[in-house]
Parts: sequence; C-alpha cells; structure tokens
Amino acid sequence: MKRITGMIFWLFSLPLVTQAQIRLDSNLVKAGLEAISSATLSDKQVADYSRQAMVQMDAQNPVAGPNDPYTVRLNRIVSRHHTISGIPLNYKVYKVKDVNAFATADGSVRVFQGLMDIMTDTELLAVMGHEIGHVANHDVRDAMKRSLQRSAIRDVASANSGVIGKISRSQLGDVADYLVGASFSRKQETEADDYSYSFLKRNGYNVLALATSFEKLAKLSGGQSGKVASMLSSHPDSKVRAQRVRDRARREGLTR
Repeated sequence: MKRITGMIFWLFSLPLVTQAQIRLDSNLVKAGLEAISSATLSDKQVADYSRQAMVQMDAQNPVAGPNDPYTVRLNRIVSRHHTISGIPLNYKVYKVKDVNAFATADGSVRVFQGLMDIMTDTELLAVMGHEIGHVANHDVRDAMKRSLQRSAIRDVASANSGVIGKISRSQLGDVADYLVGASFSRKQETEADDYSYSFLKRNGYNVLALATSFEKLAKLSGGQSGKVASMLSSHPDSKVRAQRVRDRARREGLTR
C-alpha cells in the first residue's frame, strides 16, 4: 500500500493509511505561499487552491467513470443534494479499497469504493453529510488557511526576507506534511455530526443511519493499534458518537 502525501483532505472517522495520492505542484504551492506572505487568504483563494489541488488529486487516482456502477449509485444517492450554503458540490468515487471519504473547501466530495462497499445508501448520505458539514461550518476552509499560513511563516523565517522563494520539488513533501497535519477538534467533529443528523432529518432520511455508520466504523477499528490508533485519537470514539445519535433520536421521538 502506498504512502499518501496529501493536501487538504480530512477523513470521516477512520483515517487509515490509504492508496489515494496527491502530488503538489510547485507553482501552486508557491502561489499560495506568496498570496499569504503579506495578507490573509480570502475564501475565494482557498476555494481556488482547493479546486486546483483536486484536479491534481483526481488525475493521480482511479476515478470511477460516468457509467461505472459505483458512479451510478453515488449519483442516485446524491441526486437531491448538489449545493450547500451556496457552494456547488461535485462528487466522485475513487476506486480504491480504503474505507474513507473527504470534502474540500471548493465543495469537492470524494467517496472511496471501500466505504461504498460496507455502507447502505442512507449510511453513505450520513457520512457525506458529516463531510459536507465540515465545509458548511468552514472547518475545511479554516484548516487550509492555517496550514498555508504556517508554511508561509516557516519559509519567510528561513529566508530572512518577506519574499517567498521558489520551492524545490524536494521541499514539497515538507509542505504537504504541514497541510495534511491540519486536523479538526473534537468540538468540530461533534458539530459536523450534528450537521449530518440535521441534514438527514431535514431531508426525511432515517437519522439512525448516522449511528449505524459509526457502529460499522467502530467494528473496523476494533483491535487496531499503532498508527491507526494514534490517528484516531483526535476523533471522538465511534461508539460514543453512535450512542449520542441514538440518544438524540430517542429524545426527539424518532425511535423507541
């Protein structure tokens, strides 16, 4: 399994080492660092960089074609959900076996084949509702801004000048580590869970699909140790999240 070097992707609940890859373009990174060397990145700039990065990432991964059964299924599932908070959403399936999904600040939502294989349609909507919640709540945007700002600050400090120099390809891995190191707080994860719950309820879906998706992920992560356990440490426990959903549904009279 290949090591991922990545930019602006965040995992739903089970952040495993994955086959999906992205290679950073030196001009893209240079432009991003220059843009924030003297001013804060605008929301539009963050969305633009996200969009360009997704073009690269899609090019480096096996994307299901328009007639692929996975694409057909995903399009059917999301047929009613193409914008959120004024942001147009675009969906694609990565044909890799990892159990994963992520969203970026430009509204790109990517779902992995492995996740689709174990989730029902409504559970997939719950997963995507969580990811879209990070976009709607501006978590993704803010995380990317922080990552780019840290990279710019480091580069400026090392150069002892206010000008960002050209970044060599050997430095791209370090920049990627900054960007991929951004994580959401437990509060943000809980808020994204709440967003998904409300999304399901508002659109007439069974809110317990969010609980069962957590329970499936809890089973998958059971007994894991080392790197997986360490990466999961920043996320609320999946079983606890599932019970929280069930308790809320019971209080609201949506289940016995």
